[in-house]
Amino acid sequence: MSAEATNPAMSGPANPAGQRRRGRPRLDLRRLGRAALMGPATRDRLPDAIGHVAEAHRAHYPDADLEPLRRAWVLAESSHRGQMRKSGEPYITHPLAVTLILAQLGAETTTLTASLLHDTVEDTDVTLDQVRTEFGDDVCYLVDGVTKLEKVDYGAAAEPETFRKMLVATGNDVRVMSIKLADRLHNMRTLGVMRPEKQARIAKVTRDVLIPLAERLGVQALKTELEDLVFAILHPEEYSRVQELIAANAVGGANPLEETADDVRAVLREADIAAEVLIRPRHFVSVHRVHRKRGELRAADFGRILVLVNEDADCYGVLGELHTCFTPVVSEFKDFIAVPKFNLYQSLHTAVARPDGEVAEVLIRTHQMHKVAEAGVVALRNPYAPPSDEQSDSGSGAPSDDAVEGERADPTRPGWLSRLLDWQEAAPDPDTFWSTLREDLAQDREIAVFRPDGGTLGLPAGASCVDAAYAQYGEDAHACIGARVNGRLATLSTVLRDGDTVQLLMGQDAAAGPSREWLDHARTPGARIAIRRWLTTHPAPASAPSASTPEKPVPPPQAAGFPRPAAANAVVDREGASVRLAGCCTPVPPDEVTAFAVRGGVVTVHRVECPAVARMKEVGRAEVGVRWGDSAECRVTLIAESFGRAHLMADLTEAIAMEGVEIMSATVEPPSQQRVRHTYTLQLPDADHLPGLMRAMRAVPGVYDVSRAQHPAAAAP
Repeated sequence: MSAEATNPAMSGPANPAGQRRRGRPRLDLRRLGRAALMGPATRDRLPDAIGHVAEAHRAHYPDADLEPLRRAWVLAESSHRGQMRKSGEPYITHPLAVTLILAQLGAETTTLTASLLHDTVEDTDVTLDQVRTEFGDDVCYLVDGVTKLEKVDYGAAAEPETFRKMLVATGNDVRVMSIKLADRLHNMRTLGVMRPEKQARIAKVTRDVLIPLAERLGVQALKTELEDLVFAILHPEEYSRVQELIAANAVGGANPLEETADDVRAVLREADIAAEVLIRPRHFVSVHRVHRKRGELRAADFGRILVLVNEDADCYGVLGELHTCFTPVVSEFKDFIAVPKFNLYQSLHTAVARPDGEVAEVLIRTHQMHKVAEAGVVALRNPYAPPSDEQSDSGSGAPSDDAVEGERADPTRPGWLSRLLDWQEAAPDPDTFWSTLREDLAQDREIAVFRPDGGTLGLPAGASCVDAAYAQYGEDAHACIGARVNGRLATLSTVLRDGDTVQLLMGQDAAAGPSREWLDHARTPGARIAIRRWLTTHPAPASAPSASTPEKPVPPPQAAGFPRPAAANAVVDREGASVRLAGCCTPVPPDEVTAFAVRGGVVTVHRVECPAVARMKEVGRAEVGVRWGDSAECRVTLIAESFGRAHLMADLTEAIAMEGVEIMSATVEPPSQQRVRHTYTLQLPDADHLPGLMRAMRAVPGVYDVSRAQHPAAAAP
């Protein structure tokens, strides 16, 4: 149910709804209401009251069968007859206005039929069975879906569970949400008769949930007007200042955007590119944002130039001409054609500098891209129609073969909606759902992250590798141990950027789970809910080490009573000399080695690439000839680089022991950015064991690199 009146803050020539495309004036709903009272027309023609709906519908569907609309109108008008809105208008003007909004956006006949009937089951004696009998299962499904959402306006206590139902209904058929958004837009247009506190409450729910949903469904025409209407109610003073700015600019003389548009038309004519060049005024909230960002506004800031062409290739042709014939502002260029936004939006964005110093922003897109940019999922027609149906030529596809009775398979459902549906099922209670829904919808933009297999992940700005893991693997992401971002190793806390390629590294331990620190880096509700649920059901033992607590180092050899490292089968060119392997580089056969004499008649053997060798040569120390003798036990220091997790040192120790290698000493450095460095000094039966040992250590979940020590080790003698 809704009210009808004009909010005083929205009246006058600067009404935000007046910022529509030219040539589409607002309809007189009072006149339509009077026409509705005259009753249904004869069967051979449409009633006058819905003539505008039919005209708008035929603009998108020239061959559409209007008979379902006529019958829906007759039922809706007769059912609502005698009901009045709070403004005194006949109630039928509301479903009529909602249907006209959808018709102008390009909704198909089934959606318009359901829109005319969307309040009949809730507010009249009409039943769902009657709707099904008269109009079929699809219309009945949509009317039922919208009816279930009607409680959304009745008190904060009902909101969490109501919006959960709304999300499910949207996921099953996006047309339900399309009708709801158009319904809310008309109610917001006519909210002035409500008490101020109720206006504010409805406006806040619209701001927090419905506007972000409209953004994600790509219905920009509805989203921008809803933003302006909410802005007028919640921030009347700032709204008035923006009104004054727009009014002052309108009488400010020559419009630099018109001049630039004329220049663009001339350039494109000379290049023989067929294009329509328009001036697209910014809506009120957009002007307000630009004003806050840039301070004093110049004339070119009040709108943008829109270039519409026929083919995708023409978009890039236009871009080339603009960047050749004008001075481009390179930092403003964005290609949303090659990489569309998460809500289906495609366009090229650029900007050119004028001789007077002003900057004109330019949007370049095809006519079809423009239709989708304005109407989003509404412009995709009926995504559930089989190929033989009226709307099948839109290319939107048909239900999958495995769709079962009572379920919908929506090939157009965007990834963000699938994710919301997943985590709403996992949310433990309505309050958690409500808070996480608002948190997710508050994300003002989304980034595209590429997978190595060519797929993409849509994530909110600021998302980390943790979020990517749960977006790709769901709860299997509990076993994630790290990532490669653009080919380089990265921790799970790494924040991803638009266009990054991320490869997630999964461990083999099925019992592994996330650490509590992951919550600090998770931005998406799906990740946060999954992590919290695992932590709740798997409380960590008091003694269990974690990624944030370094495992206790094994004492160095001297303190633990280990024997000092002995020489390994080295043969030196100095009779009677005692040979010792250097702890800084721990050479083993078949390393190329050299040696230097030290105190006490000892010769220390180094790998030739050891930094200590260069230092001793610089100070004039003489080298001693050395070669490897017969194979025997040898000692080596290895460094294992890993992502922090519980029990990692125990797993590494077990892997080393399984290779028959003795650990002489081991140290673990404190974690840094979730990375941990383990240093082991090991006694090998022979040098041939080394490659296999290093492979076994690298195979331990969480370990991403194992290397020979290249610097003095803590356990060196």
